[in-house]
Amino acid sequence: MKVTQEKLPASQVGLDIEIPADTTKKSYDRVVSRYKQSLNIPGFRKGKVPTQVLLNRIGVERIKATALEEVLQSSIETALEQESIDAIGNYGLKTSFEELVGRFTPGEALTFTATVDVPPEAEMKDYASLSVTAEEVAYDPAKVDEYLEERRGEQADLIPVEDRPCEAGDTVTADYTGVLVNDGTPEEEPFEGGSAEDFQIELAEGRFIAGFVESIIGMAAGETKTFPVTFPAEYGRKELAERDAQFTISVKDIKTKDLPELDDDFAKAVSEFDTLEELRTSLEDKRKADAQAATDANIAEAIRVALLDCIEVELPKTLVDREIEMMLTQTAMQLQQYGVDVKQIYNEQNLPQIRDRSRPEAETKLQQDLALREVAKLESIAPTEEAIAERVAEVKTQIDESEIDADRLLEYVTDDLTTEKTIEWLKEKATVELVPEGTLSKDDEDAEAEADTAAADATVDVASDAVEAAEVAADDAE
Repeated sequence: MKVTQEKLPASQVGLDIEIPADTTKKSYDRVVSRYKQSLNIPGFRKGKVPTQVLLNRIGVERIKATALEEVLQSSIETALEQESIDAIGNYGLKTSFEELVGRFTPGEALTFTATVDVPPEAEMKDYASLSVTAEEVAYDPAKVDEYLEERRGEQADLIPVEDRPCEAGDTVTADYTGVLVNDGTPEEEPFEGGSAEDFQIELAEGRFIAGFVESIIGMAAGETKTFPVTFPAEYGRKELAERDAQFTISVKDIKTKDLPELDDDFAKAVSEFDTLEELRTSLEDKRKADAQAATDANIAEAIRVALLDCIEVELPKTLVDREIEMMLTQTAMQLQQYGVDVKQIYNEQNLPQIRDRSRPEAETKLQQDLALREVAKLESIAPTEEAIAERVAEVKTQIDESEIDADRLLEYVTDDLTTEKTIEWLKEKATVELVPEGTLSKDDEDAEAEADTAAADATVDVASDAVEAAEVAADDAE
């Protein structure tokens, strides 16, 4: 079969393919034969229908179209194998199918042009001398003290208080009722979930909506009080967000925490360590490691961003579309974990806009991944077999082995380790400037806010809104 290649933009290859005359004839005859064997025509047995009768019943164009579909697919597959072309995705026709049907004549050669996406060819430059800026996450010793105080609070005994009003940090048992307020008038019935009896409330900042805890502080056992609150705009229950409400609360008793001593007995009660010194040392080491890991992650992300200026590549549409679908699938799984009805978001009206909005992010990620892959190839960076085996074994302990595809797991682990080694290689070669935490993220937030203002679209943002609302609801529940 005669095939002529042409390199096209966007990682495509054009194929001029000439289908031999005998191939068009055989394809047409096969379709006619199949119709004869399957079609019921009164007065004729299956397989014995005269060809002209069949053509009159089915129509010549329909038979030609069926034969053409088959011969196009098989011809392209043959051409790809013949020319050793590693195609990704399906083919496209540069000539309309209808026009080809009109040109299709059984027993005559047919020439057509198809396009296929191929893996992109990346060209890298200046990648061995990157200069990046990343935020340094510093170890904060105060975090260890905060953690120990939290554990002390969990181990504390609650001691009844009878000689004073409640204070911040106390725990009160109370009955409360909450009603919504419309134009200054409270409703008669409490809203759903707005009332409780014998409810324990720890008077700690941030545990409830603003103003709730503050209004209780200073009340005495046996006292009843009514006070107003306003639900925040980001409240997890949309029907309550930004609504005015009124709570009536009756304090039944007050208890204060009797904190345990910060000593070796406490360390044994909350950890596997025998002494407080061992526990504190472990906590310090872990938080130092966490801070270093966060700093390393920031450097790695800065390197990925810098690589965008080092790569020249044309991304095929097939790869970008696949990446977008993968991103949407991951978001859908996250939404489902929060109990969000994905069908309300990924519907026919929203999906085209969501895909368009996701395209720049998908293209950026693909460019970064391709850049890292190309650097690894150019510098012969690869993980050892021992490292791969160790990581595979680690992953297997985290997932159900019955769900493991061994080949895909091996490919995933190899790619992941190669990426890690490549970023480490680039980090060693790069000039890295570390700045205090929050320095760069503030600039990113400002830029993102400007972009959102310029390109905001309520229907497109609904997925991220749903995730945020679900997270707020989960935080409130805790």
